[in-house]
Amino acid sequence: MINLTKVIAAILVLLALALGGYAWMLSRQAPPPVAAAPASASATAVKATQSQTFAVVVAAKPLPAGQAIPADALRVERLTINPAGAFQDTAPLAGRVPVMDLGEGTPLLEGQLVSGLALRVAEGERAVAIKADEAMGVGNKVQPGDFVDVFLMLKSDTKDIDRSQARLLLSRTRVLAYGNASVDGLLSKTDKNAAVQAQRAEPARTAVLAVPVEDINRLTLAENSGRLVLALRNPTDMSQPDPKLFAELPTALQPLPAKAGEPRRPPLEGLDRAQAGITTADFVTGGTPVALRQTAVATARAPAAASSGGTGNGTRRGLQVEVIRGDRSETINY
Repeated sequence: MINLTKVIAAILVLLALALGGYAWMLSRQAPPPVAAAPASASATAVKATQSQTFAVVVAAKPLPAGQAIPADALRVERLTINPAGAFQDTAPLAGRVPVMDLGEGTPLLEGQLVSGLALRVAEGERAVAIKADEAMGVGNKVQPGDFVDVFLMLKSDTKDIDRSQARLLLSRTRVLAYGNASVDGLLSKTDKNAAVQAQRAEPARTAVLAVPVEDINRLTLAENSGRLVLALRNPTDMSQPDPKLFAELPTALQPLPAKAGEPRRPPLEGLDRAQAGITTADFVTGGTPVALRQTAVATARAPAAASSGGTGNGTRRGLQVEVIRGDRSETINY
């Protein structure tokens, strides 16, 4: 019995030693990979994304719509977002005009700024559209960016056909758009050829000209009173008519006279001249009063009548005076 107990005790001791050795071997092996490792890597990537910033131009102070942006009203900030159409430099934005009110700290985007044909109009000019066709547009050879002379043809009725006139209306006028083509589109050579082909397929109906604001009245009256013709000119030709050789047209609205003691007011110019306007009669006649025109006609015809010495039957002719009553003209012999 005693021997059996010793045997069992020995077996238990050996089993304990075996289990201890196995436990020691397990402790020597590397730990298995942690299942949470992918989640840790994802958190690291999100943190890196959140730490990335972009240089974006924002308003340093409120920017009202319709006013040029001063250079000191902009600054560059590092933002965690990069909006589409944003700017990274303030230099291209100085002088641009927002189409809406922008608050301080608002990122400036291309869609928030004035663009298109309006940016091609110089100070003191206005973009004016006139009717166009193949004949008046040099056979549709006019292109945006060209310079043209605008001529006016005024045709009288059959009774006074000799009073029809043609004269230069505007000189060296810049073409902003002709038909579907415009100077505000920067086209490549391929796109330009396609635009020319499209223009030929669809004849131009309008031409947009850059006209000084004080000349718009004359252009408007001319288009409604006669026929306009565009004469294409070389852009290097800088010749212009001398306005000092012709009398200035009177205005439809007369300016207030200067008060006593005030210096004489200068002639109307720019927007003031445009607001004063002109009448159709003065535009057609050059502002010459009817009485002066009658005197000029009589003076011009007197030498011709005197030099003729008489008619074919020997009767001597006297002076001829043309009397104009409204739209009727009558010649009286004296």
